[in-house]
Amino acid sequence: MIKYLIHRPVAVTMILIALVVIGIVGIKNIPVSLMPDIDIPQITVQESMPGCSAQEMEKRVIAPLRGQLAQVSGVKSISSDSRMDVGNILLKFEPGANIDMLFIEVNEKIDMAMGNMPKDVVRPKVIKASASDIPAFFLNVYFRGEPSGHDASAKFAQLSDFARNVVCRRLEQLPSTAMVDMSGLTTSEIQCVPDADKLAALGITVEELQRALAENDIRLSALTVADGIYQYNVHFDSQILTVDDVRNVYINHEGRMLQLKDLCKIEEHPAIRRNIVRHNGKNCVTLCIIKQNDAQMDELKSEVDNVIADLEKTYPDLEFDITRDQTELLSYSINNLEWNLLAAAFFTLLVLLFFMRKWRLAMLVALSIPLSLLITLLAFKLLGISLNIISLSGLILGVGMIVDNSIIVIDNILQKLHGGNTLAEAICQGTAEVFTPMLSSVLTTCSVFVPLIFIGGMTGALFYDQSMGIAIALFASLAVSMIVLPVYFKVLYQKVHKRKLEKGEALVADDEKNVTKTNLAILRWYEKTQSWMFAHLRLCLFLFLLSAPGLVVMFLISEKRQMPEVSYTDAIMYVDWNAGISVQENDRRISQVLEHCKKGVEATTSMVGTQDFLLFHTQDITSSEALVYFKCESVDEFLQAKKRLQSYVAEAYPDASVSFSPSGNLFDMIFSSGEPDLRLKLQDAGGHRPTVSQAMAFTDSLRQHFPDVMVPPVVTEENLQLVADVEQMTIYGISYAQLCDRLRQISGTNEALRINQGAGSVPVVIGSSKADRESILSSSIDAKDGVSIPLSLLLKERMVYDYKHLYGSEGGEYQPVDIQASGKEVRRILDFVSQYEAQHDDVRIVASGDYFSSRQMIMGLVWILVVALLLLYFILAAQFESMIQPAIILSEIVLDVFCVLLILWLLGMSIDIMSMTGVIVMAGIVINDSILKIDTINHHRREGKPLMEAIERAGHERLMPIIMTSLTTIFSLLPFMSRGSIGADMQFPLSLAILIGMVIGTLVSIFFVPILYYSIYRKKTDKTKN
Repeated sequence: MIKYLIHRPVAVTMILIALVVIGIVGIKNIPVSLMPDIDIPQITVQESMPGCSAQEMEKRVIAPLRGQLAQVSGVKSISSDSRMDVGNILLKFEPGANIDMLFIEVNEKIDMAMGNMPKDVVRPKVIKASASDIPAFFLNVYFRGEPSGHDASAKFAQLSDFARNVVCRRLEQLPSTAMVDMSGLTTSEIQCVPDADKLAALGITVEELQRALAENDIRLSALTVADGIYQYNVHFDSQILTVDDVRNVYINHEGRMLQLKDLCKIEEHPAIRRNIVRHNGKNCVTLCIIKQNDAQMDELKSEVDNVIADLEKTYPDLEFDITRDQTELLSYSINNLEWNLLAAAFFTLLVLLFFMRKWRLAMLVALSIPLSLLITLLAFKLLGISLNIISLSGLILGVGMIVDNSIIVIDNILQKLHGGNTLAEAICQGTAEVFTPMLSSVLTTCSVFVPLIFIGGMTGALFYDQSMGIAIALFASLAVSMIVLPVYFKVLYQKVHKRKLEKGEALVADDEKNVTKTNLAILRWYEKTQSWMFAHLRLCLFLFLLSAPGLVVMFLISEKRQMPEVSYTDAIMYVDWNAGISVQENDRRISQVLEHCKKGVEATTSMVGTQDFLLFHTQDITSSEALVYFKCESVDEFLQAKKRLQSYVAEAYPDASVSFSPSGNLFDMIFSSGEPDLRLKLQDAGGHRPTVSQAMAFTDSLRQHFPDVMVPPVVTEENLQLVADVEQMTIYGISYAQLCDRLRQISGTNEALRINQGAGSVPVVIGSSKADRESILSSSIDAKDGVSIPLSLLLKERMVYDYKHLYGSEGGEYQPVDIQASGKEVRRILDFVSQYEAQHDDVRIVASGDYFSSRQMIMGLVWILVVALLLLYFILAAQFESMIQPAIILSEIVLDVFCVLLILWLLGMSIDIMSMTGVIVMAGIVINDSILKIDTINHHRREGKPLMEAIERAGHERLMPIIMTSLTTIFSLLPFMSRGSIGADMQFPLSLAILIGMVIGTLVSIFFVPILYYSIYRKKTDKTKN
């Protein structure tokens, strides 16, 4: 086929042009996203029961559900959290699981469990985690010029209505917007405070007022009335719509008509705030903008920017500020990787020009880069693979390997020309001769990805796109080097060849002159080093053997974790004050903390109290908890601000617990384990939750033994529990319903009805909202005979001190102690835990966390490396028809991996999923040079040359191609040596591992592989001679 194509350059060119046009048209519509399109392996079950304590929630609902859901197939872990009013169960599965089918199974298990729960329990909500749950960005709306820390006013209630009825609707009308979620709104309520003296004088009860309101708020459907041949729809509406309608409600008491305003003081005022949201210290309404699944991020951002510009022009007294912008993160990461791709291609071209010194040959080799990338992107479009930080990194890694095949083909053609062949013969023979080893090297490189793709889980989900990118690029490069390059080589050198022949010169005469001082210096260095190594053969083999135990030692002492550390400039701080404080006090404390730690902080958004969000993108918190988003200008300032915040809270409020988490993006949602480095699950001797005193005794002992480790306090709460005296209630003839109604009236939660106003509603409440503990107990209730009975006679109070959160898992209920520590500290803590358990028979401690899961994952990757090496061995054995030569080639991987782990350890880096994957990928790449070298040695031996001469000739022939192909791969990885974005930070350990392996592997291929080959086959040759 090559002999045919080299005489058809026009046909080949037309086919290439057609392919380029199709590729350009096709890749324009490739979707761009931050991460690959995979299901998020989480399902959350949520139950809400207002007024239910944490103990009731755990016992009545969460525990039965947890036991039933533990039977769901494929569940990786199950954890539950019960607290006042709310209970959550989180089920985690392996990435790549069929979440749609699991969602159905979870619902079936819940239906089965509902039959064993109380009848008043509402069916729990089942939420399937989705990438669309992450807001594209948050929009904060607040008054321009308002001082920081200012309390909300009636004017802010107008801002809440404006945000709900104008801003929200404008944004939801955009084609790219799925919905807008809001929080920080101030609502109104109509409060009816009865005049107790008037009601007592007239003999009117509060229940009569409630009935009057209910009877006057009538909504009837239309009535149909027939009148001869005509039919009419009659509407009857007596609906209460305004506060004046409430005031004018009539009450018929013993024939006397009274209005509600005569008996109550009726006012509309802002309701007590359940939450407060501040942006840079100012009261604000925050809106979370959720994009449509099929919408592009940049389109949504452009549409929102236009709406904001119009609103700012129309309402100059308002400010609109966007935070947590996912489009900014996406654009920065993708643009960074795109520049890395261009830089890799540029560095590769420099290497070609430096070594080849012929711009024609360099440009011919460089032609393979855009052609191979275009074919790869076209394959992405056909396979439905998006451009994301994983697939782009695969393309960048492939750039250095793309030109390897072209370099080898051109170098072999030039050698054939030097041997006296004609141009056509040199092209055909030179190309065909290297096809088999090149195909073998491509297969070996791709074979290491096969286990990564098919193992599933996080590794398979993460590296499918990357593996496909590299594999497609390599096969495209092989096709280009075997089909396109020979054709254009003949086109470029046909005239030159003809002119040289007419003058009686050889085409490669200039190439002989091209042996520069650099090439000669490399050649001399190679010969001296090779001669020294052959002279010290046993010493070299001994040093190689030492690398095997060294590899084991480095693996054991290296730090291990799941994912590499990613640089952030923003985060969310979670604070639990561990005290029963109000929302207002919570807001004051947070403002105080941020005021003392504002240095280096660019923007902050604080959320205190129970938020109004409908979706589950933001953590649920109570009145004594807070979330603070803060953003800094640089990573260093972020780390300093984080340290200042943590130390100030610990100093000013020692009972509070503080934790930090990423601000929320698709990468963290998919791949973050959500676990601390070490989680100690405390149980009593019977396997149940320990007492508060037992948990506190353990944490105090832990702090005493490890003062440098941050040990969080045990989170508890103190609640006032009112217990009804049944005997006294029976004596005075008061029912539970009457007592509950009276308590609701006193506390201001006795809602009579709700008035719809636009998208919201205003509650009408009978009673005062300024009740405290003393006023409740000093109030009274009317018995049947009209006698006022003090509530203190009917209620007994007691303070209940217990856990604020009740945790559980598939292993039962427990109390967690979460610790962030290094691997060395974790091992020390585990030793202490073993001693503590031996000394305390009443406590059982189960350890889990990222420390264990990371080691489990790393060991899984080690087995993948073993499987990949076996695949490589099988492929090489089939190629060389030998059981020994594949072992010679693969032996260099031991030394390469040892050097990689050693340098990572010296740099203070951990072994994680990315660095281990780099080792696996490196194993497939680094042996390509050895494959070609041993293939060349075998070729010369088949021609009858002695062993040593065959090794020397192969070393000289393959020296420069090996150096060139290695340098192109190494230089293509250099752009990854910078950090600063999620894409760069993720790829840094992988690229560094490959870079180290390539440098060491190149030296091993040049010097060590010939020694090992000689050591084995010298003995075989001697035996044959004997």
